[in-house]
Amino acid sequence: MSLAIVWNNEQEEHPISDELIALLESILQKAGEAEGIDEGEVDLTFVNNERIHELNLEYRGIDRPTDVLSFAMNETGEDELEIVYAHEEGEEGEDVPNVLGDIIISVTRAQEQALEYGHSLERELGFLFVHGFLHLLGYDHQDAVSEAEMMSKQEKVLAQVGLTR
Repeated sequence: MSLAIVWNNEQEEHPISDELIALLESILQKAGEAEGIDEGEVDLTFVNNERIHELNLEYRGIDRPTDVLSFAMNETGEDELEIVYAHEEGEEGEDVPNVLGDIIISVTRAQEQALEYGHSLERELGFLFVHGFLHLLGYDHQDAVSEAEMMSKQEKVLAQVGLTR
């Protein structure tokens, strides 16, 4: 197995093309390579501002839309539950994919930000995707040092696939 995206489109504002998915898969491969991750699955869902607003309120207690949310499956914090896959006695188990987590992107917000920053929607979606992927791996941007580290990693990956500002 390698790194793979399983995606779902729950918005109707912008069509999600095969070319966009191929670009995001390329970003995933480059980011995974940079981080030493060569297998796993990322579940990606495209939504509108209304849906991401609901999720942001429900899971983060923030009553406004955001651009991207990430939900890591492999966190090992004190309050995290261990996920165990059980099989019936005598039954051969299937290989269970290493699901790294979920990334949810508001295409509405991505369109707004692409206009605001003066670059393409593809560049903004690529940025949000790699940003979400790094969150799945445990990166954060709570202070200036960690934010600079994340930004550097994101920009390197985007440059490798030709998505510069």
